[in-house]
Amino acid sequence: MSAESDRVTSLVVDTDLFSDVDDASALLLACTLSNTSLVAVNINVNSAYSALAASSILNYYGHSNVPIGLRRPYVNSSFFDTWAYELGEYASKVAYHWSGGYVPWFEMEKTWDPVELYRQTLSTAGDNSMTIASTGFLENLSGLLNSTADKFSELSGYQIVEKKVRELVVMGGAYPSGHEFNFFGDNPLSTAHVLNTWPKSVPVTYLGLEVGKKVSTGARLVEGPAHDPVKAAYGWYVGYNTTRFSWDPLTVAYASQGLGTWFEYGNMDGYNFVWPNGSNIWIEDKNITNQHYLKLKMDNVTVAKELDDLFLRGAWVWANA
Repeated sequence: MSAESDRVTSLVVDTDLFSDVDDASALLLACTLSNTSLVAVNINVNSAYSALAASSILNYYGHSNVPIGLRRPYVNSSFFDTWAYELGEYASKVAYHWSGGYVPWFEMEKTWDPVELYRQTLSTAGDNSMTIASTGFLENLSGLLNSTADKFSELSGYQIVEKKVRELVVMGGAYPSGHEFNFFGDNPLSTAHVLNTWPKSVPVTYLGLEVGKKVSTGARLVEGPAHDPVKAAYGWYVGYNTTRFSWDPLTVAYASQGLGTWFEYGNMDGYNFVWPNGSNIWIEDKNITNQHYLKLKMDNVTVAKELDDLFLRGAWVWANA
């Protein structure tokens, strides 16, 4: 995959780094992709280990000063797989063994409130400059839209989004319709609030359940540096030499690089509508042309190989730095 232009993408990642390991590889990409400036990371689950693990990963890949927000009230909960009883917890282990960066081991007071971090980040950004990649629940973004003038900006949440955000990229839903976990698994009313009322002037692009399930990656991280935190995370979560679906790294790749050679749009016009239970459906509307859902343009095996190549390239660059 190659970037569509030489423009640098100013990126905020809003992640549920907790119950799936593809959030870890998404952060790897956010830190290491060319033409990408990672500005902030917001955590949309309330586990303290999630923020600590994000800080550890960012620190390892040279982004120790990137601020991290954590959903309140936070707790010391860790993931336990009650679906398949096969997946292993990794966030607390990464957080402990690679502790460092913006939020070292259990210095939780250094995390931001996510809405305050959004407002501070956007208030200092150039107009129409910020890309937000949402790879989890949408509670933080709902809070941003509901926010009012504060010490960072006299603008309301809707106004600051309209003025500062270039594009919202969302991993969630299924297309043209479906019922996917990121939309229903936490607070589906927040999902509906964000996606049904998002400012019409700000583009939104969706990567759905069906796309990420076609691309399996991560096993080749065994070829990476011995002490790489994302390599270790995959080992703890699915076992070494085992792949995982690639929803979140694909989302960050598009947010950073655009359509490139991997993607094409699945629609010409219309918009995504989310029901109160988190189900979604694509509504045809020729008057709306800035919302899209993604499809793979290239075969999934090639995309998986090239995505793994990006993981390894980023990991080795920092190992050799």
